[in-house]
Amino acid sequence: MTYKKPVSVLVVIHSPALEILLIERAAHPGYWQSVTGSQEDDEPLPTTATREVFEETGIHAAAGALQDWQLSQQYDIFPQWRHRYAPGVTRNTEHVFSLCVPRDTPIVLAPNEHRAWRWLPLREAAEACFSWSNRDAILALPQRFTALSGASVQPKHAPQGQNQSIKTNT
Repeated sequence: MTYKKPVSVLVVIHSPALEILLIERAAHPGYWQSVTGSQEDDEPLPTTATREVFEETGIHAAAGALQDWQLSQQYDIFPQWRHRYAPGVTRNTEHVFSLCVPRDTPIVLAPNEHRAWRWLPLREAAEACFSWSNRDAILALPQRFTALSGASVQPKHAPQGQNQSIKTNT
């Protein structure tokens, strides 16, 4: 058996208006997340991030489009996923990236990994994530995006008391 390396990437894909693309895990319905994936062999982390974005969403990240936040965090691997790692490995180091794409970018999911996708306003996306590290990265996005782009962007929020239409591919 080939074990996963306990080094991974988290890629927050967002629109210029800071709407967040979330994907639902196929094996765990209700688990919504950004793109994640493990480093293979000794590939550079930006290569891991670019590969995972394409494998999980079908999006080709143009050269220089992916933003490396130079941020990593460690967390305990959920018990239900520890069998994928070598015996005794219980912690993972995750490196954070982001990718800004137009909201109408075609999304093609890997059906063995994900079953649906949707764009959500920033705060709703953060609340929908099962992972604290994903939630925290989404909430940090406005400051990161403004710093990287020099733009002043206000995240979209659903109007109070109204339903927001969510595009979901099932």
